[in-house]
Amino acid sequence: MDFSKLPSILTPDLGLLFWMLLAFLVVFFVLAKYGFPAIVNMVEDRKKYIDDSLQKAHEASERLENIKQESEAILQEARAQQAQILKEAADTREAIVQKAQETARGEGARLLAEARAEIEGEKQQAIRDIRAQVAELSVQVAEKVLKQRLSTDAEQMKLIDRLLDDVTAVN
Repeated sequence: MDFSKLPSILTPDLGLLFWMLLAFLVVFFVLAKYGFPAIVNMVEDRKKYIDDSLQKAHEASERLENIKQESEAILQEARAQQAQILKEAADTREAIVQKAQETARGEGARLLAEARAEIEGEKQQAIRDIRAQVAELSVQVAEKVLKQRLSTDAEQMKLIDRLLDDVTAVN
């Protein structure tokens, strides 16, 4: 195979190779001196940032776990307080109901006693009224009977004598 017939880009001269090598070495030296340390520093900074972020995420996860535990403890405490408050409320309600029942019983007994006293008073008043009416009726009946029996003076005198005899006989 004859290399002389190939295009010059594929078979460069020795001078071109030298200058290309020299340019490559200069660029490599500049990159090695200034570029690679900057790139390495950026990569190290990025690695440090990622490590810090991972550490912070881990710490945040631990804090979150602690917060969850604390919130669970607070929730348990709140539930206990709620149960205590509900128990106290139930006890208070029971005491109020008991007191209301006792008050109602006392008030019922008082009203019953008042009603009985009022009924007794009305009963006594009715008995007095009935006695007064019976007495009045008796007097009226006796008066009518006596008027009919003692229509004459002789009959009146006979009754008076007989009553006087009864009174003296008793004494």
